[in-house]
Amino acid sequence: MIDEIDRQILGVLEDDARTPPDQIATMLGLDPQDVVGRLERLEDERVLVKYRALVNWDRVDEAMVIALIEVRVSPQRDVGFDDIARRIARFPETRFVYLVSGAYDIAVQVAGRTLREVASFVSEKLAPLEGVQGTTTHFLLKRYKEDGELLDDVEETTRLPVTP
Repeated sequence: MIDEIDRQILGVLEDDARTPPDQIATMLGLDPQDVVGRLERLEDERVLVKYRALVNWDRVDEAMVIALIEVRVSPQRDVGFDDIARRIARFPETRFVYLVSGAYDIAVQVAGRTLREVASFVSEKLAPLEGVQGTTTHFLLKRYKEDGELLDDVEETTRLPVTP
C-alpha cells in the first residue's frame, strides 16, 4: 500500500532520478535505511518501474527520428484493446503505447535512426497486425519540452508582456 511518504519519495525521484537514498532521507526527515527499504518495495511492486535520463538528442551527433503514430484498431471480444496494445508494445521500436480517446484508439511513439527505418516499422510490422484498421504517422520535427523540462537554451523572461 502506498502512503504519503512513498508519494513524497516518488515525487523526489520523478523530479531527479539521480537523487541518492541518503539525500532523499535528509530532504524528507527520514532514516536512510527506511528510504532504501521503501525503494526496494516500490520496485518489487512495480510502482517504481525505471529510473530515466532525459537526453536532448538534438545536441548529440547521432541522429534520432521520432514519430507519433495514431492507430485505429477493431477491439477483440473479451480483451478489448489490451491484446493488440500489448502486441504493439512488444516491438523494440516502440517507446510509448497508450490507449486514447478520439478518432484513433492507440497512440504509439516510435524511435529509429532514419525516416526509412520508422516507415518500414509502420508498413512491415504495425499496419499488417491483425485488428489494425489504419495508421497515421506524424514525424517529430523538433522537441521543445519533455517531461516538464525545456530542451532549448530558452532564457526565461522576467518582464511582463505589454498588452494594449
